[in-house]
Amino acid sequence: MENIVYFLIDNGFIYILGFVFILVFLNFVPLGLWISAIAAGTRISIFNLIGMRLRRVPAAQIVLPLIKANKAGLDVNSNQLEAHYLAGGNVDRVVDALIAAHRAQIELSFQRACAIDLAGRNVLEAVQMSVNPEVIETPIVSAVAKDGIELKVKARVTVRSNIDRLVGGAGEATVIARVGEGIVTTVGSSNTHSDVLENPDFISKTVLNKGLDAGTGFEILSIDIADIDVGRNIGASLQIDQAEADKRIAQARAEERRAMAVAKEQEMKAYTQEMQAKVVEEQAKVPEALAKALQDGNLGVMDYYRMNNINADTQMRKTIASTKPVTEE
Repeated sequence: MENIVYFLIDNGFIYILGFVFILVFLNFVPLGLWISAIAAGTRISIFNLIGMRLRRVPAAQIVLPLIKANKAGLDVNSNQLEAHYLAGGNVDRVVDALIAAHRAQIELSFQRACAIDLAGRNVLEAVQMSVNPEVIETPIVSAVAKDGIELKVKARVTVRSNIDRLVGGAGEATVIARVGEGIVTTVGSSNTHSDVLENPDFISKTVLNKGLDAGTGFEILSIDIADIDVGRNIGASLQIDQAEADKRIAQARAEERRAMAVAKEQEMKAYTQEMQAKVVEEQAKVPEALAKALQDGNLGVMDYYRMNNINADTQMRKTIASTKPVTEE
């Protein structure tokens, strides 16, 4: 009896250990993904799945894109996908981009797709843009023709991705800036704004021939002028501003001359007052000189009287000359 009990206990312990081992195995190994891969015809060993778990790589993010790639006919293995995941890339997006490029017959290798993805570009959107070009609308560009009239131009640029230049190529902002620069140059070289309004396609052809997509990740297919509005007369405004500036300069110079004239006048007044003071001072010395001349006998009494008569006659003449004539009614 005891032997039977010991046998059951020993066998039960073994069964328990076996059950626990199976639970740990199923928890550690994604058996469901392995079965799905086998059912889809994708070769991946159970040891690869165990290695992914040890490397802390989510097996679902490798196996499911691998199944999708193999079903699409792509030559991709799990090691490549795992390496891209460990590098920080988006495995599912890269596989979708490769499938889209394969269906559209666009040449795109796995290495280039990974490089584009690791560079921070959306490789799937790039492939989609290669198939379906995107229209970029520029902001309103203000340009002035030679006659001084401002034109406000808005353009639509049709571009598609250039897969070969996506890594290291400039983005949409560069394309918009170059198109705006081309519009300003083309309008500025026109003799009149009427020439631009009559032939707006002249802007498109001129700008398109400049090769504005050089060094960018895009290829410009067409540039279409969406709208042209006539703005201000910049030339007239500049002339008015220049005339106003010239007027202010002339006023400043006139004010400077007036100030100099006033200063000169004040200087002359001060000089005149100084001379008058000297005259008064000298006139005060005349009686003293006359008295000394009489005393020394250099001037006779009759001479003094004649001099007074002459002065009185002169004063009378000045008075008569300064009197206004009376008009008869």
